[in-house]
Amino acid sequence: MKKNKVICIIPARGGSKGLKLKNLRKICGKPLISYPIKAAKKSKVCDKIIVSTDSRLIAKEAIKFGAEVPFLRKKNFSGDLITTEATLKNALSETENYFGENYDICVFLTCTNLFRQANWIRKAVNILKKNSHIDSAFSVHGFYKHVWHKEGKKFKKVSKWMRSYTSRQVGQRLYREDTGLASATRAKFWRKGKRIGKKVSFIINNEPFTGIDIHTKQDLYLAEMAMRYAKKNKLIDH
Repeated sequence: MKKNKVICIIPARGGSKGLKLKNLRKICGKPLISYPIKAAKKSKVCDKIIVSTDSRLIAKEAIKFGAEVPFLRKKNFSGDLITTEATLKNALSETENYFGENYDICVFLTCTNLFRQANWIRKAVNILKKNSHIDSAFSVHGFYKHVWHKEGKKFKKVSKWMRSYTSRQVGQRLYREDTGLASATRAKFWRKGKRIGKKVSFIINNEPFTGIDIHTKQDLYLAEMAMRYAKKNKLIDH
């Protein structure tokens, strides 16, 4: 078996309630499913690009743009409450059984997060190839905000440093996990139903458009306008 064999899995079920067949909706004339496939191909680090879907329509489009769909997702892995972790574990198992080969590194990309750089995928995979002590490498967005959460009946700030305010330029940073944009994890964690391991490495992005996650008509509109701007100003590389 080839060392560090890499599989990319893109979940794209057809049963979205908010936007019917959401993953076939178009941004700048291209269906959402096409964006992660193109990025994975351009990264040139994925030995296999698999779309996990329960829809024949999505499967047809995925194949058109260069992915493989060796199986349709079973009904018990296609419901609204199925977790991403369960979906990835199932897709990896199904793919390995179908092709009769095992993979070492798993790349996860989503169709609803479009504003990725292909080189983020390449960086994530290469971090794992070069450092055996890292379990996962993924994109995060750095920002400065005071964030609250609820403990029992009380609202509290999530960190002690938020007790006092400072300027955004010198304030401590928070990091929003953006695994759907670019994430690479050792396969052993996916087999255990875990998206990422404990020892992680960040690929920090400061791009404001990475916060757009498409689930509503408003998100579609924002993504369309942002993508036009991004293409015009060459903010994405695929």
